[in-house]
Amino acid sequence: MAQYPCNEDGVCMRCNLTPPVETECLSCTTCGTPWHVSCLSSPPETLESTREWECPDCSGDVDPVPVSGIAGVESDGSVLVAAIRAIEADESLTEAQKAKKKQQLVSGKADKDDDEEKNTGEDVDVLAALRQNFFCSICQDLPERPVTTPCGHNFCLKCFEKWVAQKKFTCVKCCRSIPKKMATNPRINDSLVSAIRLARFSKSAPRGNAKVYHFISNQNRPDQAFTTERAKKTGKANAASGKIYVTIPPDHFGPIPAENDPIRNQGVLVGEFWADRLDCRQWGAHFPHVAGIAGQAEYGAQSVALSGGYLDDEDHGEWFLYTGSGGRDLSGNKRTNKVQSSDQKFTKSNEALRLSCKTGYPVRVVRSHKEKRSAYAPGEKGLRYDGVYRIEKCWRKVGIQGKYKVCRYLFVRCDNEPAPWTRIDSLFLKAPFSVIVER
Repeated sequence: MAQYPCNEDGVCMRCNLTPPVETECLSCTTCGTPWHVSCLSSPPETLESTREWECPDCSGDVDPVPVSGIAGVESDGSVLVAAIRAIEADESLTEAQKAKKKQQLVSGKADKDDDEEKNTGEDVDVLAALRQNFFCSICQDLPERPVTTPCGHNFCLKCFEKWVAQKKFTCVKCCRSIPKKMATNPRINDSLVSAIRLARFSKSAPRGNAKVYHFISNQNRPDQAFTTERAKKTGKANAASGKIYVTIPPDHFGPIPAENDPIRNQGVLVGEFWADRLDCRQWGAHFPHVAGIAGQAEYGAQSVALSGGYLDDEDHGEWFLYTGSGGRDLSGNKRTNKVQSSDQKFTKSNEALRLSCKTGYPVRVVRSHKEKRSAYAPGEKGLRYDGVYRIEKCWRKVGIQGKYKVCRYLFVRCDNEPAPWTRIDSLFLKAPFSVIVER
């Protein structure tokens, strides 16, 4: 007599009835397949015998129809049982791999070559670990759009929806109940998706030397500017920058917000004061150690420092006239030169300021105590951050030395924070803009 188990819907494939699971359905202790007790040719005689009951396929009590673990190879039930027990005894396999091999064996789809190909070890260690620990409880594969039940087991979204559509509201792995809210509206586990995505990316990423960026070693720098044994001069003349405390890139425009200040969580505030240019650099207000303009000709200017470098500069607080760079002879390792020896041109940092003028990019402004002719420069030694300005106009004219042209820029303050020299209560009072007469 032909004997058939119950299908995945719990329907007996011989009588086409759905037997009650608790009273008339019996599961094999070897393969776990459910069987209808009334349709068995030799059902268990006692309740005690059901605990060790094996199905006809596993016990060999079947019709002489070949059952095979490998397609095309004839075998009886004892061969199938031996193969299943061999899989169970293999300690090198995980529970997921054992379940998958038994499933392939019983369904007749097992292929040794296919298994060898899948276990060649080509997977990256992280991806292999994910396959072992976070597999779908139904298809036994890495979950696609994973859904995690409260009991901790994972499913593919499609597998879970099919399982619930069959009115099965218990976990297929541990038989714990699935909450009704989750059954009707499952949510994808974003954390598991991110882990799988990173693992797959690491597998597909090209091997080779990674590109090294300057800020990667920032965490290894000391908190303050430092010198090495090779320094030729004392103090900070040959010092290297300390740790950069903010997370902005060197080409960041505008103010430095709180989200880029992981240490203080407040950002760089208007009125902050630093002892020197190296300290100012560590907080991102103005990165260059010596240059007064931070910017790139093809990108724009990020910040400027008012430090009395040119006599043509005029500082009126809310607005100022700034002179470009260049036109001076710095040959012979000269660091500074007060005498203008050629015309300034709109190139390099001067072009960066002109580009910011055209595009309206905000420019951070730092004032130094070295600007002796300005009433708005800090009185004590150091540098102060005064907020962001916009460049309203730029042009060239003959400088105050009377022979060569210099680049001129009109900066107007546009920061929402009050200036360090302004009362808080007068922040929103509109003052008439002065008439600027070029001299």
